[in-house]
Amino acid sequence: MSEKEKDLDKEMAEGAACDTPCDCNEPEKPEQEYADAVDESAEGEAEAAVDELQKWRDMAMRTAAEYDNYRKRCVKDREEFTRYATRGLLEELLPVVDNFEMGMMMAGQDTSSMIYIGMSMVQKQLNDFMAGQGVEPIPTEVGQMFDHNIHEAIQSEPSEQPEGTIIRILRRGYNLKGRLLRPVNVVVAAAAEAEKAAE
Repeated sequence: MSEKEKDLDKEMAEGAACDTPCDCNEPEKPEQEYADAVDESAEGEAEAAVDELQKWRDMAMRTAAEYDNYRKRCVKDREEFTRYATRGLLEELLPVVDNFEMGMMMAGQDTSSMIYIGMSMVQKQLNDFMAGQGVEPIPTEVGQMFDHNIHEAIQSEPSEQPEGTIIRILRRGYNLKGRLLRPVNVVVAAAAEAEKAAE
């Protein structure tokens, strides 16, 4: 080994300073680099956690809204069922009411008879019962125009009345709490052309 090489090794061993400033003699700081890496990783995890939290919060709010709508729908369905639960029974009772009214018309020939008086009392009880259940007769008069929503035309007859006018009521109709229970059966006036065609 030459003298020059020995001198160079000696200078390096003694830690001789170089001419240009640098941090080559400063010790490395691995703790700081690790801390920086951990900070970046923690920020990424925090953002992911916030996104995940927002996703679950949105899902919880949607589920709560769906449950609230379901609860309201169940309450409405229950009210509808309770309100119209007696519909079938009332529909079957209407022919009895019709027959009773026909009997009252016949008994009405002698209004002083005990039969008529007794039937009148029963009719009042029937009417009170029907009203208590929410059943109301549909008001219909002769001369009124036919309405397909509440009337049922059983037949049409030639008449001097305008076409579609009710000329006779065959059977009363009823509503149950605002809904049609049974339509009014009516006879309507036919058009003049239909009358000529029939001849």
